[in-house]
Amino acid sequence: MTRPLSLLLLTAVAVTALSACNRDRNEAAAPGGAAGRDAAVTPADAAAPMTFEDKTPYADVRLVLPEAIKAQTDLHARLYAEEVRKLRQFVDGAQSDLVEAGADPGQPKYTNTVTFVAAAETGKLFSLKRVSFETGGAHPNTLTSGVLWDKALKRQIGLADLFRKGADLSVLDEALCSALNTAKRARVPDGASITFDSKPFACPHIASTAFVLAPGTVQGKAAGLTFLIGPYQAGPYAEGAYELAIPATVFRSLLATAYAGEFGGDLVKAGDVTPAPAPVTI
Repeated sequence: MTRPLSLLLLTAVAVTALSACNRDRNEAAAPGGAAGRDAAVTPADAAAPMTFEDKTPYADVRLVLPEAIKAQTDLHARLYAEEVRKLRQFVDGAQSDLVEAGADPGQPKYTNTVTFVAAAETGKLFSLKRVSFETGGAHPNTLTSGVLWDKALKRQIGLADLFRKGADLSVLDEALCSALNTAKRARVPDGASITFDSKPFACPHIASTAFVLAPGTVQGKAAGLTFLIGPYQAGPYAEGAYELAIPATVFRSLLATAYAGEFGGDLVKAGDVTPAPAPVTI
């Protein structure tokens, strides 16, 4: 083989390799493509965005974070990454339902809007309420849950951390059940009261109920806990969800030493504090 021909072949190989490399790089960066959709959200990417939105032929999804989360950078990064991953899974599930499962071609595409709202904040604790509004089933569904963040430890904590180990929480169970029945009678005056053993609906135990910190009259303190009870948990779907604020005076003696000082003052409102329904756009 002559020297000019050898150089020509080497140049062709290099150009082919460079083209393949650029093609792979472009495919990975393409928005909405498989590589772009499945890519992990890194902490560096997650630290800044306050919203995420994706519209596909199968689903429209959206995430909205509150301004208050900017001060909690670790929580901000974690929540953004987790929620974006869940929303992408929702889109994949919608595609599976509408295409692979052979749904009616005229069926509307699915939607899911996840909104975080700042609940209350103390010297050590930061609390958020998560609201997910989904369409795509028999009827729209709203699911609520809570996030409680220890700002010093930089980790999420739960009910077991908030109270003393081995504390008897039955008094809080009873307070929640009583508040729930009062709220139910206000909505359905002729409805029957429920108990922990009633069927088909029963009072929930706080150990399995989502909650957030409840604001009060003293700045930098939580005045109680607001428990989040979703549709179907305590009554038929038409009855809706309940958010019930229980004052800290009910459970103050049960709190763990590390968090007892985070509670004080009086609730702005006790009992049923369920917000009025608001239209959700995507």
